[in-house]
Amino acid sequence: MPNTSQQPLLNITIATRESRLALWQAEHVKALLEARGHSVKLLGMTTLGDQILDRSLSKVGGKGLFVKELETALDDGSADIAVHSLKDVPMDLPEGFVLACVMAREDPRDAFVSNNYANLAALPLGATVGTSSLRRVVLLKALRPDVTIVPLRGNLDTRLRKLDEGRFDAIILAAAGLKRLGLAQRIRAVFETTEMLPAAGQGALGIEIKANRTDLIAALAPLAHLPTWMAVSAERAVSRAMGGSCSMPLAAHAVWDGVQLRLNAAWGEPEEEKTSAAANETSDLVIASLSHAADDIDAAAAMGEQVAAKLLASGARKYTK
Repeated sequence: MPNTSQQPLLNITIATRESRLALWQAEHVKALLEARGHSVKLLGMTTLGDQILDRSLSKVGGKGLFVKELETALDDGSADIAVHSLKDVPMDLPEGFVLACVMAREDPRDAFVSNNYANLAALPLGATVGTSSLRRVVLLKALRPDVTIVPLRGNLDTRLRKLDEGRFDAIILAAAGLKRLGLAQRIRAVFETTEMLPAAGQGALGIEIKANRTDLIAALAPLAHLPTWMAVSAERAVSRAMGGSCSMPLAAHAVWDGVQLRLNAAWGEPEEEKTSAAANETSDLVIASLSHAADDIDAAAAMGEQVAAKLLASGARKYTK
């Protein structure tokens, strides 16, 4: 495609994790940029989050473990942009880094994946369900207090393999990843957001750059989807205000209804605050919502701060560790 915007054409290197899903995401961005005339190559990297698979993220440093090496590549100039699943990006980026683009969202919902059962309700008493997300643990327990939830780490293919080996009766995954990799047939049921509220940013791709790369900001602008960017800004603002840690089971999801942005959030007790005896019991949820017209990203973020304040006023506790 010819460059009709009169913007300079760039040579762009994309830093990406080497999982199949991460590479799909990077290739997707690569194709969009190449269609606009830019020259693009990939720099595959293995992050610490990919290497540590025997412990939950909440115990080893959080979701930032998936982006630190990519940010190092941006900082030393070996890469120009990093493509992330936005739900894996910490709420506060290091100084000198910015999200330059948030792209149109895929399905933000959670998917029920099982070889033997049609949905969560069909699971037998005490069934084993795999998930690595504390948010999903709390929300699953609210729906099915009897199931046994077992930590499940690894990339998407690894998680599916563990299910196929018979280690779990079912696993919970993001629907977006399965759909992007052409694995939608593995989804037995999708949780509506009224049942299982998604994580902040789930289903959306974000592109991170060094803040001083104004040339890249201009090049990435055509890839941005403002309605998604505003929605995830509201969601991420809730998480940021509540402490922004993956050790805190927090869900936040915003949807548009005309010019109104409706933001819903749910908070559960941090896992490490529970006794071992109580860890597998039903958790009370604190829920808050707000619907308001939002004209820009700052207004959307302000909504997130208001919803966080509602959560705190209703008994939620800010995560400070």
